[in-house]
Amino acid sequence: MKSRGRGPAVAAATVRAWPAAIRAWPLWRMRTWPVWTMPPWLLGFIIAVVAADVAGLGFAASHPAGGLHGLVLFALLVACDVGSLELTRRAGEKAGIARGMYAVWELPAALLLPLMYAPIVPVIRLALTQWRVRRGFLYRRVFSAAALGLSYLAAALVFRSGVHWAGLVPPGQPGHLVAEPFRHGLNWMLVAAAAGLVQNVINTALVLTAAKGADHTIRLRDAQFSWEPLYNDLAELCLAVLVAFGVASSPIALLFAFPFAALPLRAIRHAQLVSDSRTDSKTGLLNARTWEHEAAAALARAVHAGQPLAVAVLDLDWFKLVNDTYGHLFGDEVLRQIGLCLPGALRDYDLAGRFGGEEFVLLLPFTRAVDAFRVADRVRGRIADLPLNAPGGEAVQVTASVGVAALEGGSQRELTELMAAADAALYRAKRGGRNQVQMLSPARGLSATSGLGEVFESHPLSGLARPMLPSQPGPPEMTTRGR
Repeated sequence: MKSRGRGPAVAAATVRAWPAAIRAWPLWRMRTWPVWTMPPWLLGFIIAVVAADVAGLGFAASHPAGGLHGLVLFALLVACDVGSLELTRRAGEKAGIARGMYAVWELPAALLLPLMYAPIVPVIRLALTQWRVRRGFLYRRVFSAAALGLSYLAAALVFRSGVHWAGLVPPGQPGHLVAEPFRHGLNWMLVAAAAGLVQNVINTALVLTAAKGADHTIRLRDAQFSWEPLYNDLAELCLAVLVAFGVASSPIALLFAFPFAALPLRAIRHAQLVSDSRTDSKTGLLNARTWEHEAAAALARAVHAGQPLAVAVLDLDWFKLVNDTYGHLFGDEVLRQIGLCLPGALRDYDLAGRFGGEEFVLLLPFTRAVDAFRVADRVRGRIADLPLNAPGGEAVQVTASVGVAALEGGSQRELTELMAAADAALYRAKRGGRNQVQMLSPARGLSATSGLGEVFESHPLSGLARPMLPSQPGPPEMTTRGR
């Protein structure tokens, strides 16, 4: 650990010196929000999106508000939206990019009601989420409401333009009033689906831009472009179109649609609970039981196919001292940051898990010993470079020692053997000075790759491992030391 500057600590001490009444004032607490530490472009982006939503709300308010029928339908759709929120309230809201199926009720409101209702529906739902489900940063709720409001407003305009272009409404009639929708069922649904797709693309683009700007460790493929989120978006769009089509004929359709449309939302929450049961709550990585199960299956496949595979065991250096010096809450934050860091240093098919305490495990399929060694050294370097700030503002560096064991093609090894070998290499790294990677040599029976009996050190320019000259003495292991 090392300290990098005392300026933030002095500033924090100055803040603590203010009277408690001032520090408890809501506007004063706004000064501590992370939004002020964001890059200027991201802060400008958030302000621009909120300003655009306010302008869009003003534009929508300039249009006719409709009569009592529109107000009643708006109340019914909001009631269904709130009801869906209440059904899943006990499951809570997952931190980060939260997913749901609330567009099932909010998109029909944008398509079927006067324009002014489109940006208002998400504001009501997110306000209730803040109050009833989870207290998040207010600026994030405001940005989410603004992004949704803009996307629903865009969907409403696309739908109105589409029904006029397709001839589904007489000239001069408002676009949201489609006479006899069942006469134009196919065209009506296609236009509604196009509007819903526009809404999803705009909202996703805005939210992911802000999320990625705030946290560079977010993997867009996992957040949006993997199978689960894509299927969720498709199901949400289809249900929203069906609900809108039914409600366009008769609002009584909501009575039959609500139980049916609420089931996928509960299924999503159930899937999240299943996912949570497989992951470690502090790091978001696989828990020990899940990692061992999947690693054993991957090892069996590698042995059967004669493919290489490697296991790495990673342990944080002097982590007890970190907890004793800065508190366990800061220690938990260190673990969380490492959980965010590891996937970015690995490939999509690698497995990272928390084995317990400050120990982590990595499974590297299709990876020979030299490549596994370099991957482990990259992980070690990423951890050493993590920007960590203690509660007083003091910058802290945390390092890790890593032990690696490799299975070459044709070898017959059990997972427990590889884990024991990697653990032995880890302890050698600890005894050798910490903040380094070590791998046992083929002479120890862990690898069949030639040349791995050489000692490796960190290259001063590239940061990659390179062999030492044969004339240089060294133990029969590979090792790299952080500098």
